[in-house]
Parts: sequence; structure tokens; C-alpha cells
Amino acid sequence: MPITQGFLKQHPVRTYFVLTLAISWGGLLMVGGAGIFAGSSWQTDPTFLPAIQTMLLGPPLAGILSTILFSGTDGLRELFARLTRCRVHGRWYAVALLGAPLIQGGVLAALSLSDPVYLPPILTSSDKLGLLLPAITYGIVGGLLEEVGWTGFAIPRLRTRYSVRTTGLIVGVVWGVWHMLQMWWVGSTSFGGVPAEVFLPVYFVTAIAALTAYRVLMVWVYDRTASLFVAVLMHGSYIMCTLFVLAPPTTGMLFLIYSGVFVVVLWLAVAVVAHVAGLGGAPGARVIDAADQG
Repeated sequence: MPITQGFLKQHPVRTYFVLTLAISWGGLLMVGGAGIFAGSSWQTDPTFLPAIQTMLLGPPLAGILSTILFSGTDGLRELFARLTRCRVHGRWYAVALLGAPLIQGGVLAALSLSDPVYLPPILTSSDKLGLLLPAITYGIVGGLLEEVGWTGFAIPRLRTRYSVRTTGLIVGVVWGVWHMLQMWWVGSTSFGGVPAEVFLPVYFVTAIAALTAYRVLMVWVYDRTASLFVAVLMHGSYIMCTLFVLAPPTTGMLFLIYSGVFVVVLWLAVAVVAHVAGLGGAPGARVIDAADQG
């Protein structure tokens, strides 16, 4: 039965955020806490991958539970309908699938002119298939698991109160904070000669800023399509690019330079979209018409 009174009814999105962080951080610490606090290398620690896989359960479990609590079985049916909504205009598939690789690829192409270390793995790897297969797998699985919660539950409810831009900022910041323990683990072995007290804060800020910018773009695309399926693809594309096929093998200052340039270009993309298409939008006023459907 849907909840009809009390704090939970008044704050469904906050409830979802708290549940997500509790499940994800609790699971990650239980599985990989020893490695995090010991500063072990994420690349060799056998608990890293299962810890991240456990962390990924937070958004979908919290999203499904929150949907049942606040909307009952009708909410689950509506969630599934959005997840299977594939008939949208082809341009939105292009934005969802090509936006991240074009932005990141452009940044790396420019930086590689000054240092070939920025050439992406997809160009330098001798085993391109071995790089692509896990990238596609983790992109699809990660995108699906996360977006059941972020776009499946939180974003539609926030859009009833806030604009596209504000909704993206709220979810983007929480999404970035959700990654903090993972970033701590990865970042703690990536200093590359940069003092930890400099590297980690800059890494955290640029990573959260990049995720927030991309989330604003994701909310914009979802607002035009109402398709959770497209949101999954857009998220998956970001995972594939930033963590696998285009992730430059850099550490230390070289990594911070890349991160800084990448986040600036992402926010420039947000600014372009805001100027051309608009990111305001009255709360609840989803811009979707026949031209956006397949």
C-alpha cells in the first residue's frame, strides 16, 4: 500500500537519496573497506571489483523500494513502461550514444598534441576487442542498474518542482557524492608525485563537477523523450568512454590537467544546450512532442 502520511510522503526524493547512499556505501565498506583504509591499489586488490558491484546495487534497490513505497504496483508498471519506451527520434539516440565520446575524444585529441600519453587506449591497445567487450558489458549493466533509481525514481519527482537545470544540478551533485568512496580508493594510488592534499581535493571537485554537468544533459534528454531506456544508453556511453575505451593512462598532474579540461568542456556543452534549446522549463512542463518520437 502506498505511504500516505508522515515524513516519507513529504520527502520521497530525500528518502531515496538516503537509502541509496546507505545501501551503496554500506555494501562497499563491508566488501572492500579493508582495502580502502589500507590504501591498497584498486588495480590489484581482489576485493575492488566485488565492492564496486555491491555499490551498484544501491540505486536500483533504493529506486524499486521507493517506487513500491510511494506508488505501489502501479508505480512499478509505469517504471517498466518507461524502461521499455524505445520509440524516440533518432537524434536523441545520437545525443545519448555519441555525446560523451565526442566530448571526451575532442579533449584527448587536443591534449595529445602536447603529450602522446593522452592518446586513448582504443587507439594504442593491441587487444581492442578485449577492451571493448568489458566496456560494453559494464556500460550496459552499470547504466541499467543506476538509472532505475536516478532517472527511474528521483528525476521525475524533482521535475514536478524544479527546472531541468536545477533537477540536473541536484541529482548530479548527489550522484557525484555517491561515487566518493570509489574515487577515494582509485585516487589514493594515482597521486603520481602530486601531494595527496592537493590531488584528492582537485580530483573530487573535478569528478563531481563533470558528473553534474553530464547529469544536466541527461535530464535534458530525458525531458524530451520520457525514455528510461535512452537514459540507460546515455549513462552506459559515459561509463564506456570515461572508464574504458577513452580513459587515458595518466596519473598525477597529467591526470588533473585532463580532468580540468574535460569538466570545462562538459560545462561548455551544457551552456550551448542552454542557449540553443533551453534548460529552464517550468516544473513538470516536459517538452515532448511528436517530432521527438520514433
